[in-house]
Amino acid sequence: MRLCTIEEIPKDQLAAFWTSWWGSSKMVVSSGVYDCADLAGFAVLDDDAEIIGLITYDLRDGECEIISLNSTKEGKGIGTTLVSEVERVARENGCKLLRVTTTNDNLLALRFYQKRDFVLHRLICGAVDKARKIKPEIPLIGNDGIPIRDEIELAKILD
Repeated sequence: MRLCTIEEIPKDQLAAFWTSWWGSSKMVVSSGVYDCADLAGFAVLDDDAEIIGLITYDLRDGECEIISLNSTKEGKGIGTTLVSEVERVARENGCKLLRVTTTNDNLLALRFYQKRDFVLHRLICGAVDKARKIKPEIPLIGNDGIPIRDEIELAKILD
């Protein structure tokens, strides 16, 4: 496995990865509409140079927001490595807060982030219904048959 910046990966490979996970490189969250292709990020590649983990983030106003995080292999430390790398960059850039938003159905993400010292910060009721007006391919039903309606923001204070 090799960690690299997303600038080191061919754009078509990145686009295919985002499309396989999200339907496109566009992410719609309550903080804004983002094209992951325009964001900074890191990836973990396997021995065949295939993406097995990818994270994008946005730095602004003394804060860092994780926009996307995906790992194709659970429990291998890929997500932890990627979040740690973004946290390092956030600290280097003087950020005091690291934020991430997930949906109400994503119990795996809620567990993952809380185990890494993120705390529940804000509930945005109905945010996904609003996001669907911009990105209609967001499914109505998510993990474990849970209707996707709300966003949950988690945050970690950086020393």
